[in-house]
This record gives sequence, C-alpha cells and structure tokens, in this order.
Amino acid sequence: MGIVIAVISGKGGVGKTTTTANIGLGMALKKQKIIVVDFDIGQRNLDMVLGLENRVVFDIVQVMDEEVSLKQAVIKSKRSDNLHFLAASQTKDKSVLESEKVKKLIADLKEEYDYVILDAPAGIEGGYEHTVEFADEAIIVVNPEVSSIRDADRAIGILDSKSQRVKDGKEVRKYLIINRINPAMVQNGGMLSSSDILDILSIPLLGKIPEDKGVVDASNQGNPIITNTKSASGQAYSRISARLCGEKVDLYDIEAIKKGLLKKFSGVFR
Repeated sequence: MGIVIAVISGKGGVGKTTTTANIGLGMALKKQKIIVVDFDIGQRNLDMVLGLENRVVFDIVQVMDEEVSLKQAVIKSKRSDNLHFLAASQTKDKSVLESEKVKKLIADLKEEYDYVILDAPAGIEGGYEHTVEFADEAIIVVNPEVSSIRDADRAIGILDSKSQRVKDGKEVRKYLIINRINPAMVQNGGMLSSSDILDILSIPLLGKIPEDKGVVDASNQGNPIITNTKSASGQAYSRISARLCGEKVDLYDIEAIKKGLLKKFSGVFR
C-alpha cells in the first residue's frame, strides 16, 4: 500500500502548492510512482504550477461522486511518466467533501501509487480537516515569520485531533520545510532562524528552501523549479525529495552568508 503525505501550512501564501509540485516531481524522478492531488476545492492552482491546466477534463469531486472513473480523471505529467495528477474542482466548494468518500478515494489511490501527496487548502476548516484525516505523514511548510509559525502550530493541533491514525493509536509522522529563507536577514536578526522555528514547533526538519525569485517565474510557466539544476531552491527541493525516498542526504546550511561571513556567527541571533 502506498504512503499518503499531506502537505499543510495553516497560513496561505507560504509556498505549499509549489512545494507539493516540486517534491512530487522530484520523487517521481527518483523512480517512485507518485500522484499529487489538489484538495483545494474551488481554488485550483496545482494544475498551473505543474503545467497541466490545459489537460484537466475531470476532477476529484466527479471521481468521489462516481460520475467518472479514477482512470479517466488522472493526468500523467509531461515531465515524468511516474508523476500523475488529480485536479480539484473549480465549480464546487469544500462543503462537498465527505469522510467516507475521501476515505474510499485515498484507499483506491494507495493501491495504485507508492506515494499519494495531498495539497491541502490554506486555513484550518473543513477542507483542511478532510485532507489530513487519512494521511500517514504530514509535511508542514512555513515561512520564517511569526504569523506563519503560529498558524502552522494550530494546523498541527487539528491534524492530531482529526487524524484517523491517531484515533487508531498510531502516529502521523511530521516533517518541517522552512521556505523562503533569506540568509542575510537571518544573520542580522530580521528573520527567524531555523533553530528558532524548530524550538517552537518541535518537528524534525526535512529541508530548507532559500528565497528565490526564480520560483515564481518557474511556477507561472508551469515548470517546477526542481528541473533547474542551477537553482539553489531547485537543488534544495531535490535534496528533500531524496530524503523522502529514503536516501541519506546531509542538511545544507543555506542560512550561512556566502561572501566573507563565517558560519560561526550564525548563532548570534538565535
């Protein structure tokens, strides 16, 4: 059976959908059979980041309502035969989600794929709760700012209260991705350091993503930044994808300023 990973944030705009697209493609390039599912009912965006918006015919709600088969709705990525995509509905809202329908969909996907990656909606309401309900693991994406950390903490609490695994006496494995790190701001105390964030959330660190203007351009073009091997953020997503596939990859300290400042000063503002 496949592993279900919910990508969550609590706060919108932190790069959750971009992260979903990049790690999905990264793991597919590692020979894993992957499907990424957009659970943001009514506000579909993952299709655009993946460059698949023109190929969407059917959506997740139609599959759960048995109007179409899963095979009819799933779209294969143009960049990897191992990556597949299931779109959210743009004409419905999150109230259409029902636990039993979500449970059946997840069970069907787990039979077909090594990893099922769910892009959760922003916020902590019904759509979010249904996304995390049957997850085996969760990736929490945060920015190094207080509001993002606070909202992520609330989202984690709801994850633990709504998870079927927790109700069954098991654990939802949680991992943290810190996105949009500006090394200079960390060094001068203008941005929370990763150690600050880890102290607050107490979740194992999966990886750090540096601030990179190229991410927006890549997303707008439907070409995930992970395909750019010269991009620092693309390389970071590649390392994260390798870790998720079980490879041992050292954490790279992107918070150290490159030009002249020694790494030993990174603890001054922690």
